[in-house]
Amino acid sequence: MSGHEVDLDGGERAVFRPSGALRGSLTPPADKSISHRAAIIGAIADGPTRVTNFLDSDDTRSTLSAVAGLGAMVNPEPLNAMPEEFTIEGVGPSGPRSLGRIDVGNAGTLMRLLPGWLAGCDGGLWRMNGDASIRKRPVDRIAIPLREMGAEIEVTDGRFPPIRIDGRQLTGITYELPVASAQVKSCILLAGLRAEGPTTVVEPVATRDHTEVMLAAAGA
Repeated sequence: MSGHEVDLDGGERAVFRPSGALRGSLTPPADKSISHRAAIIGAIADGPTRVTNFLDSDDTRSTLSAVAGLGAMVNPEPLNAMPEEFTIEGVGPSGPRSLGRIDVGNAGTLMRLLPGWLAGCDGGLWRMNGDASIRKRPVDRIAIPLREMGAEIEVTDGRFPPIRIDGRQLTGITYELPVASAQVKSCILLAGLRAEGPTTVVEPVATRDHTEVMLAAAGA
């Protein structure tokens, strides 16, 4: 049986030979990007979303806090340790409540994804802010395509948080990303959920597709 040879330190050589098919199960570690999206998409959905293996971090807790403030119900609430499993009861077609102020902490993903949903919620008004670090991170790359869709969105000094979002009826667009970004792509796709007509995002190179996979799983 042939094998694969690997040179080791000291001039030695190891030979690895196949022993047959591998069988078993593996639980991957929790992922921050997926956790943010699970919370946001669960909040948008009509009905309950069961979430497991959610990453426990300050950023993801900021997202859970934000969606709860917007009207989604998280049960059980993550008070101390993050539950192994919880349910998010989404707000559905009625849309999020007009919360006013949303504190994202240091969660850049939340700052860039959530405006996509809120921008298309006609009649709502929100102001998103965060810590000193987040206020130095540009958000103009989401503001530009959202405005093309008809969004009323104001940023600070042309490109930084805080963000003011005045919900409007949006129109779908075809948008070519000048720079590949899974976060910007996701923001546009979330806006497309409440837009009239199709929304298409063209990427210069493929980025991670967590949002597309999860939206499809949710029935979008």
